[in-house]
Amino acid sequence: MTAARNCVLTGALLALLAGCGNGSGDETDSGPLGALAGAVAQTVAARRAPETPAAPPKSAQEAAAEALRVNPGPLIQVGFEQLGRTQVMAMTGQNGALRTYMTPAEEALILRGGMLVGTRGLGHDLSVAEPRTEALIRAGGSGNGQRTMRYFSGDGLERPLQFDCSVGPGPTAGITIESCAGHGTSFQNNYLVQGGQIAVSRQWIGPNLGYVTIQTLRP
Repeated sequence: MTAARNCVLTGALLALLAGCGNGSGDETDSGPLGALAGAVAQTVAARRAPETPAAPPKSAQEAAAEALRVNPGPLIQVGFEQLGRTQVMAMTGQNGALRTYMTPAEEALILRGGMLVGTRGLGHDLSVAEPRTEALIRAGGSGNGQRTMRYFSGDGLERPLQFDCSVGPGPTAGITIESCAGHGTSFQNNYLVQGGQIAVSRQWIGPNLGYVTIQTLRP
């Protein structure tokens, strides 16, 4: 399957997940961020060149294909629904099962096998997520569990919020849904799991940042 076809499937899967619902490596110019930043710089320079008609903005599928071409490392494509933007993130560090993916602007998601466990540089960041439902989700099972979400407050301290969650199959085959409620709010995470890894998902970061869709472009 070609990269272009993968990108088309990516868009379809992300749309499907959104329909189910009701955030240290080499960071030098030769590293993953350098490759992404270089591609961005070339695009900006081309748009600013005199007597050159402005090119239309790239679609999410075109951006993913370009990122796959210029960057040989692990990549994800993320869509911040509340912020209204989609972008590619490159892996910049790994600590055991935890991977940090970052944009050239140093906005980062921290994932464990596709499960969102933290964000950095976005504002109102998720310090750490502790989902006790994770084993059920990866197994495609059903059951109940708690999820603790810790957020950075203005004084630099972590404020934990605990939610009661239920896990079960979604209306679409292969999709697992995690429904959580607590503290006067509720949210629903959707996961497509392949071989125990979360390949595509729609996950809630928090009340200020809302949902993010995450697609593995290159594991």
